[in-house]
Amino acid sequence: MQTYSAKPSEVKKKWILIDAEGVVLGRLASKVAMILRGKNKVTFTPHIDTGDHVVVINADKVKLTGKKRANKIYYRHTGHPGGIKTQTPEFILSGPYPERVIEKAVERMLPKESPLARDQFGKLRVYAGTEHPHTAQNPEVLDFASENPKNKR
Repeated sequence: MQTYSAKPSEVKKKWILIDAEGVVLGRLASKVAMILRGKNKVTFTPHIDTGDHVVVINADKVKLTGKKRANKIYYRHTGHPGGIKTQTPEFILSGPYPERVIEKAVERMLPKESPLARDQFGKLRVYAGTEHPHTAQNPEVLDFASENPKNKR
């Protein structure tokens, strides 16, 4: 018996819509990362992009468990000496770009620094509100909140 290896021409990509309202951030990010990589398919091949496109709406209504909303700290560096900057999820979610919390959580769950990882991350679209411009792609709705009672707060 031979091991199946998918070819790029054989891969069928779908569009999936996920509503993040009231959903726990870490559980959502791990599910989205798994779909972007294609690990939810039987045709998964590590060196081929077999994942689907994911559209996440209501990113500003995502939940963080415990006191992470106020106490978790995101670090970034400007590149200059002493240029470390910090932000909390509460500050980011109340700011002009609340979708960055989900984008960063998913990005950190994907493989690091490779052309394949950049292609996989490029298939993620996150929107703060309920409106999105991808209705023409007919995305399948994935009810992530009802899959497990722990997914929703």
